[in-house]
Amino acid sequence: MSIPFWCVFISALLIFIARIPVAKAMKEQGGYDNQLPREQQARLTGLGARALAGHQNSFEAFMLFAAAVLMAHTTQTQGFVIDTLAIVFVCARCVFLLCYWADLAWQRSVAWVVGMLCTLLLMLSPTFKTLLL
Repeated sequence: MSIPFWCVFISALLIFIARIPVAKAMKEQGGYDNQLPREQQARLTGLGARALAGHQNSFEAFMLFAAAVLMAHTTQTQGFVIDTLAIVFVCARCVFLLCYWADLAWQRSVAWVVGMLCTLLLMLSPTFKTLLL
């Protein structure tokens, strides 16, 4: 499996890793409400609320990143730059989550921009295929 595909897999795992502090915060509210979990999540504050927002943003970022990797793959655009963009995306998403949890707003925004730029460059990579090989 290629490095970008591994990065898609890791990004999928990050969605669930981002959920861990949410579940912990819900448990601290008297237990996980399996009947109405979204209502319980809406009442979260502090770290729990930030972790929920990071978890939800992970879904949003994953969809674009997975599509970008598939765009590069189906056009047979590959190489060091593609691998690097995928790895930097995963690193940026890890930093993004850590910053969200730590309530570091501007740093989180920088990490988000880095990840989004990697995604957009992956999407555009077929256009610049001859330069990337």
